Amino acid sequence: MSQLKYKRILLKLSGESLMGEQKFGITAEMLEYYASQIKEVTSLGAEVAVVIGGGNIFRGLSAEASGIERVTGDYMGMLATCINGIALQSALEKAGVYTRLISAIEMRQIAEPYIRRRAIRHLEKGRVIIFSAGTGSPYFTTDSAAALRANEINADIILKGTRVDGIYDSDPEKNPNAIRFEEITFSRVISMGLSVMDMTAFTLCQENNLPIIVFDINEPGHLAKIVTGAGIGTLVN
Repeated sequence: MSQLKYKRILLKLSGESLMGEQKFGITAEMLEYYASQIKEVTSLGAEVAVVIGGGNIFRGLSAEASGIERVTGDYMGMLATCINGIALQSALEKAGVYTRLISAIEMRQIAEPYIRRRAIRHLEKGRVIIFSAGTGSPYFTTDSAAALRANEINADIILKGTRVDGIYDSDPEKNPNAIRFEEITFSRVISMGLSVMDMTAFTLCQENNLPIIVFDINEPGHLAKIVTGAGIGTLVN
């Protein structure tokens, strides 16, 4: 454990990350991949909490186009995160990792209710905890849920796994000349209007001095390298 730079981490994954090459849903290959990456980190002694979105299930249905009101749509999104959480839990336990699925909305047959002290105790015992159902309230994204839970469990850092290798001054998938930042301040991200996380989540991290690293989760080994101090991705502090 002495080799770890970050002992307790919160890993934020998008629901779309589970789709693989599909247009929606969950692929076994991606579940197994993320389970293996998380297992590698826990084997180093890191305490891991995960927040995963639900866009692979819900975002294919436009709430506005289908006439679903915002609050109802948000609750549907929360349920989608629970489905993803169950899938990730299954993959982790298949890989031999002890887990606890925790839901902000009570569903006792499926997940534990969120109790802060119990969640921290699970981490101390080496269990991976998966936070689902967002914050339990509409109008908050899973980014906000990640920022909130990370602060509540006293995480050392939020690791936001994406498909790009950090934060750029413009979209690197559209602009081949985009410049990547190795490190950037919260205030500069705000002034440049960079979409690291939604503003509610970002402000919560800024106010509580909780750093964020944005990195390419699809590169094997990156997660483990980050927790041991490698300069991968972009650090926001």
